[in-house]
Amino acid sequence: MSLLPSRDPATPDAEPRVIGVDSEDADDVLSALSAETARNLLSELNKEPAPPSELADRVDTSLQNAQYHLKKLKNAGAVEVVDTAYSEKGREMDVFAPANQPLVICAGDEQETSGLRAALANIIGGFAIIGFASLLVQQVFGSGLGSLFGGPTVSSGSADTGARDPSFYSGNATVTDGGFEATAGALDTAAQGGAEAAAAVIPPGLAFFAGGAFVIAGMAALWYMRQ
Repeated sequence: MSLLPSRDPATPDAEPRVIGVDSEDADDVLSALSAETARNLLSELNKEPAPPSELADRVDTSLQNAQYHLKKLKNAGAVEVVDTAYSEKGREMDVFAPANQPLVICAGDEQETSGLRAALANIIGGFAIIGFASLLVQQVFGSGLGSLFGGPTVSSGSADTGARDPSFYSGNATVTDGGFEATAGALDTAAQGGAEAAAAVIPPGLAFFAGGAFVIAGMAALWYMRQ
């Protein structure tokens, strides 16, 4: 099937949607997800948005059954129409996708639910900020974004030709009657090289993100204990 989109997909608000377990919204969500077919449809939509006819083929069910469960999922806020497309025959179709809002069902009154929603929004926003800042740190203080994602890095003068520097033997070690004796210069060189190797193992951007994530997790735990 060839889909010809007629407009760009909508960009919904990504703020978490928190609903109380005893609310009508929770009843709708739990009812919509109680059927295995509905869960399979939602799983397929997480892989790729699609119209009902394509989804029906992917989960091996009838078009009518797929439309029924998609309607229930849409009413529950689990999926939404993100585009309008046309088939090769010119028939207009709705393209479904999972709702962009993270859905959280919690036990508590409306005030607690609102507080949890605000806390989740702050946590997600905090991770987004430290993620962006980590990229900047890696770019400025590290070897660039390529090294952060496993790309090769080349530094001048670091190529190994297979031959030792003669100064290593003459300046850093001495040969005595008792055998090979390391000098203080050799030990200092080894210590410095070990420190540089340890710093190269953990990119500065990743270290910055880990530290920021630890702080956010600590603040979230402190907020939870105060509730």
